[in-house]
Amino acid sequence: MASGGYSDPSQKIDYVFKIVLIGDSAVGKSQILSRFARNEFSLDSKATIGVEFQTRTLVIQHKSVKAQIWDTAGQERYRAVTSAYYRGAVGAMLVYDITKRQSFDHIPRWLEELRSHADKNIVIILVGNKSDLENQRAVPTEDAKEFAQKEGLFFLETSALEATNVENAFSTVLTEIFNIVNKKTLVAGEEQGNGNPASLAGKKIVIPGPAQVIPVKSKLCCSSS
Repeated sequence: MASGGYSDPSQKIDYVFKIVLIGDSAVGKSQILSRFARNEFSLDSKATIGVEFQTRTLVIQHKSVKAQIWDTAGQERYRAVTSAYYRGAVGAMLVYDITKRQSFDHIPRWLEELRSHADKNIVIILVGNKSDLENQRAVPTEDAKEFAQKEGLFFLETSALEATNVENAFSTVLTEIFNIVNKKTLVAGEEQGNGNPASLAGKKIVIPGPAQVIPVKSKLCCSSS
């Protein structure tokens, strides 16, 4: 699993993984991000306007991985940023509020949008936030578990307030991405070793920026379904 604290500027980065947070407004996406990136929680958090991102570097299997986490406004009026927001994302968190049934009922729509804009091999986790408000629960854990299973998603309930499972949720996604990327590198290396570099055309891992790894649609990767 992933380990590691908060960023050290001198650290050599092996990979940069872009993760997107999506879901209705006020489900706690920004709080989850600030708990993970800075270990903070603000009671008077304001609605996100447009898009913002934060980073944190972790160590996964002795490699330094920078998680670049993008947070977007859940309001409809910001949907124009959609395609740029999803571009290059290798992981996604679909967040709902366990005390607001409607936020869970909207998850299939968010998932559909994600799948139509993002890479088909994107790693997705369904996150039921605000688990500290158990007495106000409107979404049974079983409902979410069943949905996640049906759609081939990871699933966890979190509390950004109490810092429950936030680390675990990010760690799950990042470790899965890391494993997929490593498997691709291994297969690509083997093909090259067989004296067949031409077969790698269009299949190798694309590196569009400093160490940023983006899975490409190819026969090399196994989908989680």
